[in-house]
Amino acid sequence: MQGRALILGERKDGKLRQVTLEATSAAKKVTSGEVVVLLLGDGSDASTKEMLGAYGADRLLTIEHEALRHYTSDAFMQALRAAVDHVQPEVIVFGHTAIGKDIAPRLAARLGAGLISDVVDIVEKDGVVHFVRPIYAGKAFEERTIEKAPMMFTIRPNNIAPLAESAGRNVQEETLALEIKDLRSMIEEVVKKATSGVDLSEAKIVVSGGRGTKGEEGFKLLYELAEVLGGAVGASRGACDAGYVDYALQIGQTGKVVTPDLYIACGISGAIQHLAGMSASKVIVAINKDPEAPIFQVADYGIVGDMFEVLPPLIEAFKKIKSA
Repeated sequence: MQGRALILGERKDGKLRQVTLEATSAAKKVTSGEVVVLLLGDGSDASTKEMLGAYGADRLLTIEHEALRHYTSDAFMQALRAAVDHVQPEVIVFGHTAIGKDIAPRLAARLGAGLISDVVDIVEKDGVVHFVRPIYAGKAFEERTIEKAPMMFTIRPNNIAPLAESAGRNVQEETLALEIKDLRSMIEEVVKKATSGVDLSEAKIVVSGGRGTKGEEGFKLLYELAEVLGGAVGASRGACDAGYVDYALQIGQTGKVVTPDLYIACGISGAIQHLAGMSASKVIVAINKDPEAPIFQVADYGIVGDMFEVLPPLIEAFKKIKSA
């Protein structure tokens, strides 16, 4: 396929999210045509253009407007529709993020296009592109195809690797003027309750805790371990329901789905709802004092013991390795 691809780029604290680079790689798997990254809100800087070019983008399209500084479906839909009309893409890619999951179906409905969500792999068979996505809470996978353009899909973070970095690629930048109007809602203030640092949905290492952490004090150990490893902290629904941490950290069927390189489960029994959010992790380490805990059935490595006795020496060992 040789048509253009349009990617909705996402930024956090002014920096490109990893899933945007992964979406560029996904677009390259589908089409050999021009890849256009759309950034909404503020303009771009030289480092953003350089990074996009290094990871395969051909063109950067920006739409600057005060109403686009924070996500609202009304404002973003107007901007996206204008970008689609301007670029005329054959392929449209989103991250399977909070924004992507909300806006992609809306745009698909407006365009009368097919949409495949939560794609974890893209393969070509006999000249036809197949999109692989998990079903039944990750217990099985299905392959789907889209028969006519535009081909729309969302990709799960940490599953489709970015292209190899290549410096010196020139990216053409274009700004599209747009009047945003008739908004039904506006963001007055954003109050961040989640932990700062590594984005949980994109983290390569996740240290997660359940009811076995016994409270906020137990999670302090998890934060310390995550800081040493350069990872993010997550939690089971049980820990969130108990008030140990905010629901923004919840991993599972009703929370975030993560696929890190390393998932360390501390004091988590392994209910099926939690496994749905992390069982696709590349390596799973479980720490639980109950040898019959279901989490051990999916773990690559298991430590039977009290996390309050296991974690402190483990943290010290990692600190020594890091400082060596």
